[in-house]
Amino acid sequence: MARPASTQPKAPEPKQRARNAKPKIERAALKLFIHEGVDAATTREIADKAGVSEGALYRHYKGKDELALSLFMATHQRLSQLLTEALSGTGKLEDKVLAAVTAYCKLADEDFLLFSFHLVSLNRYLPYDKRREDDPVSVTERIIGGLMAAGTIPKGDPALKAAMALGVVMQAGQNKIYNRLPGPLSQHAPAMARAIIAVLKSN
Repeated sequence: MARPASTQPKAPEPKQRARNAKPKIERAALKLFIHEGVDAATTREIADKAGVSEGALYRHYKGKDELALSLFMATHQRLSQLLTEALSGTGKLEDKVLAAVTAYCKLADEDFLLFSFHLVSLNRYLPYDKRREDDPVSVTERIIGGLMAAGTIPKGDPALKAAMALGVVMQAGQNKIYNRLPGPLSQHAPAMARAIIAVLKSN
């Protein structure tokens, strides 16, 4: 006589770990952070949007805040490196400024989602940066101070000149985020470079 089939429910099969979970988590987080804000987004929402378990997120990051800071600093540090490479060394001021602006625009066009998050998060994370020597603002101030000391540009407050120069590209980036500026940011690099030169040479 055949045994009756067991009525015990089967144990759920263990969920396989998602492949390439980290980049999926980061892209999903960026979209949510930009559209909802870091405070409003939850780790569950990020995991769901990424198509992974919430545990997968915690395997890579301690939580949402660490994930957000990591995404911000990735662009922040890259910008510092690009600005240092472009503005240091020999050559005409106009050529170095154009190289720096072109590098900034190229970075934006490569990954505009990541760039957008960095730009809209500056006020959130910069106060905690403790004016590191290698952050983009400090790099720019230091280089402008050197140009003033060398007599290449008029003397003045390096912090003010850096703020004015960076404002040219940052405001253009903001307008691009809000669809007020057409095309890739790189196509506007020459015009922005000319504006920055005007700022640097002003008294």
